[in-house]
Amino acid sequence: MEAAVEIVAEECPAYDILAPAAQAAPVVLASPHSGRDYRPEFLKASRLPLQTLRKSEDCYIDELFDAAPQLGVPLLRAHFPRAFVDPNREPFELDPAMFADALPDYVNTTSPRIGAGLGTIARLVTNGEEIYGEKLSFAQASAWIERNHRPYHAALAGLIMRTRARFGTCLLVDCHSMPSIGGPMDRDAGRQRVDFVLGDCHGTSCNPSLVSAAEAALADMGYNVTRNIPYAGGYTTRHYGRPTEGVHALQIEINRALYLDEDSLERRPYFRQLARHMGKLTAAIIEATSLLRS
Repeated sequence: MEAAVEIVAEECPAYDILAPAAQAAPVVLASPHSGRDYRPEFLKASRLPLQTLRKSEDCYIDELFDAAPQLGVPLLRAHFPRAFVDPNREPFELDPAMFADALPDYVNTTSPRIGAGLGTIARLVTNGEEIYGEKLSFAQASAWIERNHRPYHAALAGLIMRTRARFGTCLLVDCHSMPSIGGPMDRDAGRQRVDFVLGDCHGTSCNPSLVSAAEAALADMGYNVTRNIPYAGGYTTRHYGRPTEGVHALQIEINRALYLDEDSLERRPYFRQLARHMGKLTAAIIEATSLLRS
């Protein structure tokens, strides 16, 4: 059975946390792009049908990692979809061409993500289609960000802070999926991708031993893995990954073709096996964090 896609009221919570009865390890998992609660306000503003908007989701990533609470670590899940507000961007990373009015000086209008059409409020979906038929107002975008991006990151920062306070360190694992072939705006456009990409911002966001442990666990399960190409880590990895302060951040990208029909978004039969493997990966990462506390 497919997970429900909901058209929900604007007051819908931005996130939830699958929490263990008691946290047993200094690990926090996050799924920022698997949200599938679509606000009427967003659907009204978009020129695209729902199924096309859903192509930007990291579909079911939250389900693939939902063994986290049984393993003693929390999983934070965004409810809002990435095409609406992207929590893996700065709070205000916006394309001025999308807006009818001038943007405040504090808005980042020049990042490479904006050039690709993928700011905090995206201009494009994954296949390159324009989301909006008319220009937005900054007040509208600001309200969307305040109701979604802000509370999601407040929850994530709280989980990290409490974990570090209890264990003396924290590893954030930011969980994503990627199209099986590089898209038109990607550096690897048209090329087939590996099974997994591990991003540690080229060695700056995470202790190398943790990345190596994740890579070894995936290789032992038969997957091909690369580091940092084409995804080295987004805003979340860069912002929170500060190993000298005891916080490590690792981004994991899973090739969607392993578990998903990329056109219909229906799960493939391998989905359950992959979910079991992601439980094993999480366990291996948890075990590896013992090195940080020894």
